[in-house]
Amino acid sequence: MTLAPHVHGFALAIAASATLVASAPDASAEAVTLTDIAGREITLPQAPTRIILGEGRMMYAIAPLTDGNPFEKIVGWKDDLIQYDPDAFRKFEAAFPQDAARMVNFGNPYAGDFSIEAVLENEADLVLLDLGNLFKAEETGLIDKLDKAGVPVAFIDFRQNPTENAIPSMLLLGRVLGEEKNAAEFIDFYVAQMRKVSNVVAGIPAEERPLVVVENAAGWQNDFCCWSFGPYNYGRFVELAGGTNYGSKLANAYSVDLSLEGILTADPDVVIGTGANWAEARPEVTATLLGYEADAEENAKRIKALAERSGFKDLRAVQEGRMHSIYHQFYNSPYHFIAIQQIAKWLHPADFEDLDPQATFDELHSKFMPYENSGQFWVTLN
Repeated sequence: MTLAPHVHGFALAIAASATLVASAPDASAEAVTLTDIAGREITLPQAPTRIILGEGRMMYAIAPLTDGNPFEKIVGWKDDLIQYDPDAFRKFEAAFPQDAARMVNFGNPYAGDFSIEAVLENEADLVLLDLGNLFKAEETGLIDKLDKAGVPVAFIDFRQNPTENAIPSMLLLGRVLGEEKNAAEFIDFYVAQMRKVSNVVAGIPAEERPLVVVENAAGWQNDFCCWSFGPYNYGRFVELAGGTNYGSKLANAYSVDLSLEGILTADPDVVIGTGANWAEARPEVTATLLGYEADAEENAKRIKALAERSGFKDLRAVQEGRMHSIYHQFYNSPYHFIAIQQIAKWLHPADFEDLDPQATFDELHSKFMPYENSGQFWVTLN
């Protein structure tokens, strides 16, 4: 059987996952050898119990794997979760107040404020980094410094190529956390939810796939248009949801800058921006403040203001009510299938009439997350 390209990627990931599970050592073995998402073979002398997260938002992936306390084996992090998704941080804080308070802020591992001395003082036995920053980690000498200090480094990826790397990343985390069974259960759920879209999109002809402009962090800067994605991350989500991503036409790159003139000329069928509660760290943002504490009335006003920006109000998609905003942090989590499901409903409402992304998100929380769902994670211009 020949698989459609978007299904083929899942098959490859599942095959790679099966290999990873098959090669897993016995749980009683002292040393663990694995290959991370950067293709680096690393050996852990023993199961790690004092892990540093290169990004606090890695908790999105760690939380679904743990039945108990997701902070149990985490020493500290970069404070991006607190800064850029305070709604989610407060969910964790309410559930695990003492552990959230004890997290050490190690700073940015790809900048000068990351202290190797602090890593050693806290007796870390593993540092988890993001694949998208592999070059920076090599260029700054971080990997070499940690290696010389005897602290292993492993790369995971939920941002650069999330739909290919989510499954092996979750398996890797399952192994280092000793949560292989939970990882397998999450992956089963992940694949089932992705296929609710991919099985339908496979039958949608190219000429019926609407042109979509994705505005990355819409409203982050008030005088700039626009950041977007090539065929990666949210650009890939659009393609998997049955759309044609405008940024992919411009460059085969993760990040693509768009001009307002180019957008007006392209006259997209749909405009989708991303938003999150950035207002606490950056009060001047005009973005939609999507997340666990979001206010629907406030976000209705905010997306209306984004639609009324110079140039945007002239777009056919805006005038016809096909402008949407969706939670930015789906772009860096293993549950990006929620975003793909919702985008699919926007692009092909008749084909996905029975698909309920909100119910999927609620089920994810009830099965895997240590707190209940709440808030608002997408909004459409009325």
